[in-house]
Amino acid sequence: QLQLVESGGGLVQPGGSLRLSCTGSTSGLSLNYYAIGWFRQAPGKEREGVSCISYSDKTSYYDAFTSTYSVKGRFTVSRDSDKNTVYLQMNSLQPEDSAVYYCAAGNTGDCSASPNFYATWGQGTQVTVSS
Repeated sequence: QLQLVESGGGLVQPGGSLRLSCTGSTSGLSLNYYAIGWFRQAPGKEREGVSCISYSDKTSYYDAFTSTYSVKGRFTVSRDSDKNTVYLQMNSLQPEDSAVYYCAAGNTGDCSASPNFYATWGQGTQVTVSS
């Protein structure tokens, strides 16, 4: 059974950067066969899609309707097949980016912004942007 482990969260000042990692922890199951999505959930808010990389390495970025700062141009999703890891590089972080960030493996190889299309989730990693 595929398991996902996130890491890389922490406390950063506004304008700073973090790189989150999502690693598949089950031997023999490669993340290459899955779309891997990144989601975040702030207290009192619904879980929202942030970015995704498909099985064919097509990348997608999603902005919430209420977002002040677009993730497009600030966040970059990438895959390292040798390390069985998907990364989310986050630059120019703002306080509204503060949330628990989750990675998830899709039910298909294609991306979606909806959490309903993802079957396997990691435990989450906290990102706090504050001065």
